[in-house]
Amino acid sequence: MLSVEDNEVLTRTGRGTPMGELFRRFWIPALLSSELPQQGGPAVKVGLLGEKLIAFRGKDGKVGLLESRCPHRHANLYWGRNEEDGLRCVYHGWKFGFDGACLDMPAEPVDSTYKDRVKAVAYPTHEAGGIIWTYLGPADVQPDFPLHDWTLLPESHSYVSKRHQRCNYFQNIEGELDTAHVQFLHRELGEHDFAPQKRFDTTGNPEYTIAETPVGMLAVAQRALPDGGSYWRITPFLMPASTIVPARVGERYTFTAAIPIDDTSMWGFTVTWLADRPLSAEELERERSGLGLHVRVDPETFVPVANMDNDYLRDLEVMATQNFTGIMGVRSQDLPVQEDQDGPICERHAEHLGTTDRAIVAARRLMLRTAKSLAQGIEPTQPQRADAFRQRSLAGDGTAGQTWDELFNAAQHQGQEQTA
Repeated sequence: MLSVEDNEVLTRTGRGTPMGELFRRFWIPALLSSELPQQGGPAVKVGLLGEKLIAFRGKDGKVGLLESRCPHRHANLYWGRNEEDGLRCVYHGWKFGFDGACLDMPAEPVDSTYKDRVKAVAYPTHEAGGIIWTYLGPADVQPDFPLHDWTLLPESHSYVSKRHQRCNYFQNIEGELDTAHVQFLHRELGEHDFAPQKRFDTTGNPEYTIAETPVGMLAVAQRALPDGGSYWRITPFLMPASTIVPARVGERYTFTAAIPIDDTSMWGFTVTWLADRPLSAEELERERSGLGLHVRVDPETFVPVANMDNDYLRDLEVMATQNFTGIMGVRSQDLPVQEDQDGPICERHAEHLGTTDRAIVAARRLMLRTAKSLAQGIEPTQPQRADAFRQRSLAGDGTAGQTWDELFNAAQHQGQEQTA
């Protein structure tokens, strides 16, 4: 269980809160590159960490990210005109550049220097791996952009999606770190194939190891095999809000990020990639259809097609004969237990945790410790390790006596060779 006070710290991410300031020390996903397909096209609304922002792409492809309210009379810049080197408010024509500098005040006297003293709130952006990222923190501690594995690969090697999720960000993170739920929530019945479930059916209960890393931690689950070896599932948690789903070496890896819109909703970014070849048409179709680790969404709102308002399209006949939930698709099965987990912000003080919750407890402690230290003036070290974000997960068998770190380090070394 978590105290009421610590749950408040963990779940509140607005400006000035301990966790909100911690998020603002990292580069985080803001929107998909595909949301701004046209140079000089219309602006897009972006909600992040309780802030209302506007993204736009200039004539040279550069992306600007501004606070939505014009500094003049707070008209929404969403309605602005995207001109060559900035965004012009339609109310009185004030124009702002990518860095927030006021470029023009057409109604002011010609010799006025007022525009040089007015600036819109602007944030730096970086486009990589099909995502437009941003940094919302102080400029003097801005870290280098993190070198996530798939951002170093050709676009054809990955598939990127985004969904709107109606719960606090940490309820999603806890689900990603909870390896024990896979054999129940995602269980398939009868002859239906689901590889992790089949492996669980031949192994015992997991034992957990937690290892902190320069950018977060590893959640290591070990299950004994009849031959004396072990089946390992290793999930990296990358601060502030990302995980990598366990996968066998050579199979598809999947990155997930839970980015707060506000305290009761989030953007879920998901990236599936292969290091050594493009994704096939069949692999892409599986993810686009929502049968893999992505969900089908409304292309305008990014609300999942299977959502709380339609009971996630649960089919009781499917529940009786095909899978544990009656909901199709792994990610869609996650949504009800996260969005309907005691409401949009779970009251963790009333929980009864078990041994399978060790990774969740460890992640809570890491985040709380780092956020509270930052509140005392101690800057986090994790964002400064750009190369350490280049991680992969692991699911696989080890022989008797083989340790998890031997298997994990071998997988990381192979990954760096493939993306070199």
